[in-house]
Amino acid sequence: MKTISVGEFKSKFSQILEWIQKGEEVVVSYGRKREEVAVLIDIKKFRKPKRRKLGPLEGKGSFKIHKDFEMSAQELLGE
Repeated sequence: MKTISVGEFKSKFSQILEWIQKGEEVVVSYGRKREEVAVLIDIKKFRKPKRRKLGPLEGKGSFKIHKDFEMSAQELLGE
């Protein structure tokens, strides 16, 4: 991960976009204290769906809902 200032970001914009497309993450810092204000990442990584893990029981159980199963919203909510 590279950290750059706003001024450097403005002057090297095209080069920074190339870094990002190659998978590099770029942190943008701002002000005298060089406070980190943003992280730039590839759009593919940003939009990548996160898969949920089931934990230690993954692949060890299953379920089936029968066609005649009916439940009202009140029953589901326990009202």
